[in-house]
Amino acid sequence: MTIRLGYELVFHFTAPTPLLLMLKTHPSRASSLLEPDHLHTDPSVEITEFIDCFGNRCGRTVAPAGRFRIWTDALASDSGEPDPVCAEARQHPVPELPVETLPFLAGSRYCDTDRLTEAAWDMFGSAPEGWGRVQAICDWVHANIRFGYEYARPTMSAWDTFTERVGVCRDFMHLAISFCRCMNIPARYACGYLGDIGVPPVPYPMDFSAWFEAYLDGRWHTFDARHNIPRIGRVLMARGRDAGDVALTTAFGLNTLVGFTVWTDEVRH
Repeated sequence: MTIRLGYELVFHFTAPTPLLLMLKTHPSRASSLLEPDHLHTDPSVEITEFIDCFGNRCGRTVAPAGRFRIWTDALASDSGEPDPVCAEARQHPVPELPVETLPFLAGSRYCDTDRLTEAAWDMFGSAPEGWGRVQAICDWVHANIRFGYEYARPTMSAWDTFTERVGVCRDFMHLAISFCRCMNIPARYACGYLGDIGVPPVPYPMDFSAWFEAYLDGRWHTFDARHNIPRIGRVLMARGRDAGDVALTTAFGLNTLVGFTVWTDEVRH
């Protein structure tokens, strides 16, 4: 299948402002792009690209004072298959884990595992190890956290989501990631495009989406504690320890976001 994807972000800057951007598809999806996801700006500025420590494609620039528009429009191919389910995937004992997975066992900015460890073992200690345990975590988060954009705030941690029982997709993932790490399962945050493909459309404006990956049986597997069903058409943009590592834009100065539009649609031939 073919997916048209893109976005338009419009800012107002009070002065020339350094800007970091993480708005391109992940290098692992490069071969699936049928039209490149070139990053366009108005006014036009020079953008220096680099790869960060998590392997994400990033850019840096200086936005001019005034209105500044950023957009892309691209085509990507996709298998059209839902997220794989590997119910027999086993959990690794910590001494067997590859070194590169170990940072995803520790607490991080939004995943305050130290406050959740006791609750995690109380709730999931009897769940079957491996895939079954991660799925039990997703089932609990999906059933007990209420979704709503009105609950979004930049300071909300996994502990806040656990105690308040509300959040947006990133909060669902932070809580599930934290529970996994508490249970000695490496888990990392992922974000990108996820349209309403193969499911009834939801009554919300299209947005970027979050999900997470857990390391089981020698590889990373996709999980989604908000939707809690295998989905079609995920297009990865970035991965990190939590949302703090994959901010789409980081401005080093005062600004106002005045426009935000995302599209992710199946192209029917």
